[in-house]
Amino acid sequence: MSKILAVFGSTGTQGGSIIDYVLNDLELSQKYKIRAITRDVNSEKAKQLKEKVEVIQGNMLIRASLETALTGVHTVFAMTTPAFSPDGLEVEYAIAKTMADVAVEKGAEYLIFSTLPYVKEISGGKYTKATQFDAKAKAEQYIRGLPIKSAFCSLAFFMENFRLIPFLAPQQAPDGTWVISRHNSPQSKMPMIDAVGDTGKFVGAILAEPDKYEGKTFCAAAALYGMEEVVAIMSKATGKTVVYKQIPVEDFRKSLPFAPDTLVDAFGYQEEFGYYGPDTEDLVAWAADNARGRPSTFEEYLDAHPLQLA
Repeated sequence: MSKILAVFGSTGTQGGSIIDYVLNDLELSQKYKIRAITRDVNSEKAKQLKEKVEVIQGNMLIRASLETALTGVHTVFAMTTPAFSPDGLEVEYAIAKTMADVAVEKGAEYLIFSTLPYVKEISGGKYTKATQFDAKAKAEQYIRGLPIKSAFCSLAFFMENFRLIPFLAPQQAPDGTWVISRHNSPQSKMPMIDAVGDTGKFVGAILAEPDKYEGKTFCAAAALYGMEEVVAIMSKATGKTVVYKQIPVEDFRKSLPFAPDTLVDAFGYQEEFGYYGPDTEDLVAWAADNARGRPSTFEEYLDAHPLQLA
């Protein structure tokens, strides 16, 4: 009999990737019956999901709806979205904690949580404003102490960000070139992932062998890329001249339309300490080796999803 796999964020990047992966995997599609959890069951994406899987309403802010959504579930994929407010860390942590508590209370046997590195801890307290990282890391620590088997997926920088987030995308300069500007050095390397295409490959590995990966964290990325490498790949893919420009940190801060302190700290930490800390390269290599399918390179991502520079 199939085990019920509850997927939060089912109409978004992470949950959608996992659902598609499980449905298209011969073994996992037999092993799990998917229950897609979404806040709005009448959204266009939710309606499309209803043609493939069970869709149920679940609001992360309303405990009673979580209790209903997680009744009878065997495995849970849980994720939270950043709260960019002064109390953002506490808000996001409280949501994650409630989701985990309800999963335990309802008898779920396995919890996969979408986590991130503990920036404040890894940096020895130097970077304290990357709350979208630290809230998830704090939740991970809490989950590890609960009476439920668990594993974790820590997603790298989304390749999609260069296409979907305007202030991270290349900007056209007066001379006709396209420029990515940050305060990081050109040699600064960051791990990157095709989140839509590949999240399912990493979580799928856990779903296929939950006992093997219990307690483990997949630092999910295809590889590490320096900014000079990123713009070179973009240039080749688009036929345009894309360059990287290192700018003063205050200029980068002023260019950000929201949460400037949070984003400046996140990028600064990543350069100084490594996205996943000092062992970033080894952690990324292990995750890629253990993924259920080879992650797409940045070149392959841009081939499949062309970057439009008009």
